[in-house]
Amino acid sequence: MRSSRVSRDTAKLFDKVSSPPSPPRRTTRSSLARFAYTATTTAVASQQQNGAPAPDVEDIFTAPAKKRRRVASTTSPVKVIKTELVEDAVSVAETKAAARRVRKPARKVTNATTGEVKVEPPSDWEEIYGLIRQMRAPGGAAHGAAVDTMGCERLADRSASEKDQRFHTLVALMLSSQTKDTVNAVAMKRLQTELPPYKEGAPVGLNLDNMLAVDPKLLNEMIWAVGFHNNKTKYLKQAAEILRDKWDGDIPDTIEGLTSLPGVGPKMGYLCLSVAWNRTEGIGVDVHVHRITNLWGWNNTKNPEETRLALQSWLPKDRWREINSLLVGLGQKVCLPQGRRCGDCEVGLRGLCKAADRKKLSEGRRIRAEMEHVQGEDALAQGKKEEVIKTEFAVKQEEVE
Repeated sequence: MRSSRVSRDTAKLFDKVSSPPSPPRRTTRSSLARFAYTATTTAVASQQQNGAPAPDVEDIFTAPAKKRRRVASTTSPVKVIKTELVEDAVSVAETKAAARRVRKPARKVTNATTGEVKVEPPSDWEEIYGLIRQMRAPGGAAHGAAVDTMGCERLADRSASEKDQRFHTLVALMLSSQTKDTVNAVAMKRLQTELPPYKEGAPVGLNLDNMLAVDPKLLNEMIWAVGFHNNKTKYLKQAAEILRDKWDGDIPDTIEGLTSLPGVGPKMGYLCLSVAWNRTEGIGVDVHVHRITNLWGWNNTKNPEETRLALQSWLPKDRWREINSLLVGLGQKVCLPQGRRCGDCEVGLRGLCKAADRKKLSEGRRIRAEMEHVQGEDALAQGKKEEVIKTEFAVKQEEVE
């Protein structure tokens, strides 16, 4: 049955309406270029006119040209420079990391063969110790501290008997707790010159008999400037009685005997034993030694007694006596409890103190560089001046000849 042309067109129309709509496509310059007039479309039209079969649609439209991507050359100098910089940065970082890894605090090491436990000292302790000695020497930043002239070991009256000098050392140490060296020295001088004699005709000054006889109220007035003078007055009177009754009027010659006295702890005991009896059996650790060694990272302790035990576990015994005066002087002049002078400290400037203030170190390095520059210019000017003088002298000699 033949269908009319109208019915065929109507069927095509319904087919188009019923088919799902194609998704919208983005119109770009490359997609519009497909519809441009080209030689290919002209050839197709001529083929259709000649009765040749029409080519497929995919053969008519060529694929759009691909975008060219920039490929960086492997021989680019910029890339080489960047690689070198990265390698340099990595090498510097590795060097710094290695330097940080080298610095180790005191630590216990167990021998795998014998099972013996040994305490290894901090990796940089000898360098730090040498720098402290330099700073405490004449011309150093920490030279001339109060402990050098007014420390407890220097307050005994050298004109007194050896027995009385040992008693002076003990009294000076008992008064020194929580007291500045300058204040302690004044109090000791007053006791040595004003303490009343225990009987008529006896010498005035500091000795065991006069300490036993003095009224506690008068003694308290004489030492009122030192810290906790009320407690120290009681301790001095009690200790004097113990020395008379148990030690034959002299001070104990053992650490156990010294620490059994009221107001005397391990720090005072070991210092007194070292100074009075010239026997070094332990380290005298006060607040300066405790604070500074923890700042360096030598130990991580909570009180002076823990610090003493930690230091004695690895520090050579020939350093036990001097370390107290070295670090006390450093704490009084440079590494102060408040307002540390990190810019003047050789330990900090060498990068060996982990607690150093970086801003103060930078300022200290800047000042030092300026001073070295000025000194260099002065030396150069002096050299030129000497050269001119030598030249003038040579010319005068020639004129005389």
